[in-house]
Amino acid sequence: MSTTFAQLGVPQPIGHALSRRGITKPFDIQAATLADALKGRDVCGRAPTGSGKTLAFGIPLVARVGRAQPRRPEGLVLAPTRELADQIASDLRTFSGKVRVAVVYGGVGYGPQIRALRGGVDILVACPGRLEDLIHQGVADLSAVEIVVIDEADRMADMGFIPAVRRLLDQTANERQTMLFSATLDSEVASLTRDYQHRPVRHEVGQGTPDVVDADHVFWHVDRTKRIEVSARTIDAAGPTIVFCRTRRGSDRVARQLSRAGVLTAAIHGGRNQNQRTRALKEFASGRVQALVATDVVARGIHVEDVSAIIHYDLPADHKAYLHRSGRTARAGKEGIVVSLVPPDQIKELRHMKRRLGLRQPVTDVDLTDIQPLDRKARRPKPRRAPANPGRQPTTRRRQNGRPGRPTNKNRSRHPRSNRRRSASKSRNKRAPAGARN
Repeated sequence: MSTTFAQLGVPQPIGHALSRRGITKPFDIQAATLADALKGRDVCGRAPTGSGKTLAFGIPLVARVGRAQPRRPEGLVLAPTRELADQIASDLRTFSGKVRVAVVYGGVGYGPQIRALRGGVDILVACPGRLEDLIHQGVADLSAVEIVVIDEADRMADMGFIPAVRRLLDQTANERQTMLFSATLDSEVASLTRDYQHRPVRHEVGQGTPDVVDADHVFWHVDRTKRIEVSARTIDAAGPTIVFCRTRRGSDRVARQLSRAGVLTAAIHGGRNQNQRTRALKEFASGRVQALVATDVVARGIHVEDVSAIIHYDLPADHKAYLHRSGRTARAGKEGIVVSLVPPDQIKELRHMKRRLGLRQPVTDVDLTDIQPLDRKARRPKPRRAPANPGRQPTTRRRQNGRPGRPTNKNRSRHPRSNRRRSASKSRNKRAPAGARN
């Protein structure tokens, strides 16, 4: 008989809020950690992405946090990326009730974040860089923080955030509960556990490389000039797909090329502002686009339902990046496929990475029979309709109110005064007598 949230000690109001979302049974990492976390013990949890870590730390955080004074939150969640921070805050608000939750990260204006802190925030979800900025401005004070969560700690280490995380932890209350969650618990993550947790209870769920085990992996010989064609065919066969590139410029270029190939596409990377990144994720999650072309900015911590496939358009920099990219599909027990496009000059690099990951699949020619959508009834965006005869349609100008304007006139000057003089001259000619016009 499976354990229930109530049996783990989850307060009834939180349990009812989860039930309204259709969440009635705890995932493995939740079942393992909730009882200890609700008692206030330090927890060190390892579990694969997509395994429900947000609820594993979010439920005890909401249940135990106190009412905060202005600028002095009592609960703190540190996350490596803007998207993950935003997602954590959104998830917490679904069951937080009267507990006030706010999120701060870079790439957006300071105003709303400062106003939220001054109004009082019980739980603050933050990226380290922006939080340090706000502390230096005097609008945030961590001395009252008694519960700290470090999410995706290994990603923090990969991104070089550990020194900032340490500085922030040093500013929190000495007597605090510290929960650390990560896909791996080694190197710098282990040092955080040693230096900032007190007799932590350690819980590990899944195998050492869970993201690799859960998905099907194929490796295809593909010449660099054929990657767009193969990617477009794979997306059409699989359904919703995330295409990973190494660089921002490469992501933009691949998105344009896939669009020209007939694939509805959105791009997301660190060079885009937060509104653009949020819009791209929403369009992909809602099915308005078929493919999300991304750098490793979305390789960790972002949960989008029913991602059928991952395409490594550019092979990742190392085996960890491969694992985290691949974790965007085959989440929470669902199926998924990971496709790597391997140019001839990267066979040796791939062989080394596969050895580190324990993958033994051979590199083969392209075979789309391996690709199947997760659900044949899954959402698919309606293709855009091409104009009936594009060559004969006039180019139109859009007015500011969104209504179609008149066909453009190539003879009109760009200088508004010239246009007014020409119009006035035509009006005078029309009103003048025939003799005067001659």
